[in-house]
Amino acid sequence: MVAFRYKDLNLWAVENVILLVAVNYLVEVSMMRVVVRVGGSVVGSPLNAPLIGRYVDLLKELKLQGHEVVAVVGGGSLARDFISVAADLGLEETRRDWAAIHVSRLFAQLFVLGLGEAGCGSVPVSLDEAEACLETGKVVVLGGLRPGMTTDAVAAMIGERVEADLLVKGSNVDGIYNKDPKKFPDAIKLDKLKFDDLGGLFEASEHRAGINQIIDPEAIKVLQRCRLKTIVVNGYVAENVLAAVNGERVGTVIE
Repeated sequence: MVAFRYKDLNLWAVENVILLVAVNYLVEVSMMRVVVRVGGSVVGSPLNAPLIGRYVDLLKELKLQGHEVVAVVGGGSLARDFISVAADLGLEETRRDWAAIHVSRLFAQLFVLGLGEAGCGSVPVSLDEAEACLETGKVVVLGGLRPGMTTDAVAAMIGERVEADLLVKGSNVDGIYNKDPKKFPDAIKLDKLKFDDLGGLFEASEHRAGINQIIDPEAIKVLQRCRLKTIVVNGYVAENVLAAVNGERVGTVIE
């Protein structure tokens, strides 16, 4: 009788050890470093306070789930308005870019204020600052960094720097199409793409101040180099970003 109980106890102990290992494995597998690219055209063209609030809540939710999160926010039509004014003032391309960068940082600051203690407290202005903040366990929110690129490129670059597992972009369309759906009614949405397919899908191959396409040329170069899995979703529904992180089929997957 004693031997039976001893064996039974051993069996119970083994089963619990296996269960604990399995749970730890699942937790480690499911937790990711995620870059969320929030299109300025989505939250700022025009300004959409309720949607900004929903994205702030979403970033908090991702953090609570155990993910490490970096958000990158664009400046939308307001940034392009500032670029236009800068051009009218006769300012060179680099200075026009700086005008847009500062607008995007204002949008990012709104997110930082909304995050409160969950966020870094300020908007990083370099990859080094962003990485240092992420290492503290806080949610990082970036705007633009430097001329010659959009916030798409910033998202790709910070993803590469911190070795992110996933980049999700909330765009003003529900994925990537074989041609511009705003110009061609017969455009077909593409559910999956390879990184090497990106170069031939978009009109612009070089950066210019105010460029407005789903993924900018500089971001494409970075993504093709670092092979960071990217999902483009309809950003007007913030829950699409959460669905992408959770592995649901949504938008266009690039890998």
